[in-house]
Amino acid sequence: MANKEALRELQGRLAQRLQSAQEQTPQRSWLAVRVGGHGLLFPLEQAGEIFAPARTQPVPHTQPWYLGVANLRGGLVGVVDLAQFLGLAVQAEERTDARLVAFNAALDMPCALLVDRLAGLRNAAGLELQAPTGEELRPAFVGGRYRDAQGTLWQEILLAALAQDPHFRRIEAAA
Repeated sequence: MANKEALRELQGRLAQRLQSAQEQTPQRSWLAVRVGGHGLLFPLEQAGEIFAPARTQPVPHTQPWYLGVANLRGGLVGVVDLAQFLGLAVQAEERTDARLVAFNAALDMPCALLVDRLAGLRNAAGLELQAPTGEELRPAFVGGRYRDAQGTLWQEILLAALAQDPHFRRIEAAA
């Protein structure tokens, strides 16, 4: 009899926890990286595995920012220098901790972005969304700008939108 009562109590607590978890709004989280002296945020659900820089095989007649293809975990993946793609200058000393951040497999984009270094994880509770500055039109893959408690600005890069961007998808060099 006591076991049945304990089981009912446990089921009641689990049901209560499940209900409260469903009522809470999920908190946004990002992978923070540094690229060309800028802080960038990749939505965590859109980012895939992180790799040490791998040897790439150059592909002829491609854009300068397309570094080539690399074998990552047995799969052939295109490697893009994100700083060069975004038009950001990079110093060689900034690349000592470089990493490749792959797109999440769900995005169906076999690609990895070369970033200067990882800067950890961030969540919405630690960032303040900044009001738009009224600058020129930005590409669809550029999300919100955030400021952290230390005053650092972070620009969100929406990897799902980047994967669909026509300029990003057009790796062949102009003739």
